[in-house]
Amino acid sequence: MDALKNLQNALSKFVQVNLGHLPTPLEAMPNLGAALGLDLWVKRDDCTGVGMGGNKVRQLAFYFGAAKAQGADCVLITGAVQSNFVCTTAAFAAKCKMECHIQLEERVPDVSDLYRNNGNVLLNRLFGANLHSYPTGEDEAGADAALGRLAEKLQNAGKTPYIVKLGIASAPLGALGYVAAAAEIVAQAKDMPPFDEIIVPSGSALTHAGLLFGLRALGDKTPVCGICVRRAGDLQSARIAQKLDEIGAMLRIDTGIKSSDINVFDGVLAPGYGQINPAVTKAIKLMANREGVLLDPVYTGKSMAGLMALAKAGNLRGGRVLFWHTGGSPALFAYGDQLL
Repeated sequence: MDALKNLQNALSKFVQVNLGHLPTPLEAMPNLGAALGLDLWVKRDDCTGVGMGGNKVRQLAFYFGAAKAQGADCVLITGAVQSNFVCTTAAFAAKCKMECHIQLEERVPDVSDLYRNNGNVLLNRLFGANLHSYPTGEDEAGADAALGRLAEKLQNAGKTPYIVKLGIASAPLGALGYVAAAAEIVAQAKDMPPFDEIIVPSGSALTHAGLLFGLRALGDKTPVCGICVRRAGDLQSARIAQKLDEIGAMLRIDTGIKSSDINVFDGVLAPGYGQINPAVTKAIKLMANREGVLLDPVYTGKSMAGLMALAKAGNLRGGRVLFWHTGGSPALFAYGDQLL
């Protein structure tokens, strides 16, 4: 109880704009579980409510809290063309009556018109966001600098902009949403048999690092495995380690997390971020026709493909597994020509 109070007190020092439908359900997946030989459960963060839901809703509560504290009237963010994060930011901004500027980065090669105009791009426009383009896909520093120049222009025009900073050099404010989510899942699962492992997508590392930090701060030792969706495992592990240190500094909590706590799997990453492979297509279709649950090609489909690969190889830490569904279903409509 003391650990929970300490964590809640540390989080309370940060302003939040809580719009999410929380707590999200914890749901058994017996049909898919039987097919995989697992006692499979899903944490339904696809049901967080804002802009078709997803994990970004928890993270944006803290970013928009900071924006509100600074008196901002417009918000800026950069991400891939089909980014769930930028789309949810646009929805959040609409709800908060703030102007939204989205910079779309060219991270995925050889895309179709469907990719450029449907899915999250369509929603961005419906939410009233202003769209900008950045021609390079893997240039975090350059994309951040371009966004900074756009913010300067808006400031010169009399606006008060706030940038949602997601780059490696930025403090992981959004990760605090998943530090809090750790307390939520611990409370939901307290009267259940313990999970042997939690599987989560690992991209910016905010969800993965936040969840791992929160669990360890509460004394929960459940292994967390991040399925790499953007970069190779060695690079992702280093990123997670950095973010864990930064979260600890922000909250002034020492969890004693060890390097052995950082687990990643990049076996289904190829050919790269936002690109489908046969394992991802199989995972999306299997979840849909066994459980009626939608996964996306970029994050959750790839993560379920990773879970399935680990299960097949006998490399899961046990048979009772929690899959953390981080949303992203709008992207399905941008990949329809490839999925079918």
